[in-house]
Amino acid sequence: MPRDINTRLENLRIRRKGVDAARSGRVTASVADEVLRKSVIQESWQRRATEQPYTRYALGAMQAVDPAYTQKSHDEADRVAKQLRSGLSIPIEMRLQGSVPLDVHIRGVSDVDLLVIRTDFLCYDTFGALATSGWYSPSSKTSLSVLRELRIECEELLKRRYWGADVDCDGGKCIALSGGSFERPVDVVPSHWHDTVDYQASRLEQERGVYILDKKIPDTFSNLPFKHIKRVHERDLSYFGGLKKAIRLVKNVKNDASDESTAAKLPSFDIAALMYHADETSLKAGYVNELHILSEAQRFLDWCYRNKDDAGRLTTPDGLRRILDTEAKRSGLLAISSELDDLAQQVAREQGSLGPSPSWSNVYSTLGSARVPDAA
Repeated sequence: MPRDINTRLENLRIRRKGVDAARSGRVTASVADEVLRKSVIQESWQRRATEQPYTRYALGAMQAVDPAYTQKSHDEADRVAKQLRSGLSIPIEMRLQGSVPLDVHIRGVSDVDLLVIRTDFLCYDTFGALATSGWYSPSSKTSLSVLRELRIECEELLKRRYWGADVDCDGGKCIALSGGSFERPVDVVPSHWHDTVDYQASRLEQERGVYILDKKIPDTFSNLPFKHIKRVHERDLSYFGGLKKAIRLVKNVKNDASDESTAAKLPSFDIAALMYHADETSLKAGYVNELHILSEAQRFLDWCYRNKDDAGRLTTPDGLRRILDTEAKRSGLLAISSELDDLAQQVAREQGSLGPSPSWSNVYSTLGSARVPDAA
């Protein structure tokens, strides 16, 4: 990889252990001290391929963050949820969205998105089964007005309850909580339900959308966070864990890219969406040999860049939009794909006797036949 591999390995370690957050002041001194104490404990991936740093990086980049770190994010979201339930005059319920509930986050100290869903108002598709049967009662209120009201009340309550923390209300879509007593940052996202046609037919929450406020515009927009989570999770189960490993690998490579600013143009959500379409057989093979996952991630992102029209038709798992819908995203894709090219070649050289410019068929063959022992 273009950047020094030892630097990448260290970046991977401090990201997974939360050391980056401890050093940057995103958590309090007491939390930072705990993070730094635990950071010296080696993870199992660090004890694999000890003489093969590129291989060790690739394997480590695929792994889930320590469940104890992830649980901290869930616990902090629960704590904020209790304050909101007890303090708001508006009826609400809470859900998590994003990479933490899907377990594809790559940071030990990771922000968690807490959806605060207003329950006394919703939008519905008028041509759905429930709507046409007269199930809903029309409202004179608007999505914008009710979410503005919820946003204001959330801001006021959180400022009162967490006066010793950083309650950042400047963001368009969320109220960002950090510092003070928070062990993990929490982003509070005011929203309300959107009963889609599919939800009205199935009554399954995964088909139910939410409307979210962007107060800077101001306007509201709909998305399907639970459908995304459900579809990626189910496909990962059927792929024996290979899909989520591929997503984490690509996200870590993006974060360690030599051209970070260009790589960042492809959002993490879109990385997950792209890898959702990667080859089933190759990702399943990662159950036996994880280097198959590296091979497929490199191959598929290279295909996505070289086949603009076909890749441009790929849609997000929730079906709402095409993934590569801007040229900026394609430039980010190219930056990440180039990094994966180099990583795959370097790992293949560590696993077999390959020359300085091996053919891709030799790279894939070497990665596919490699066996890296588990940690002792």
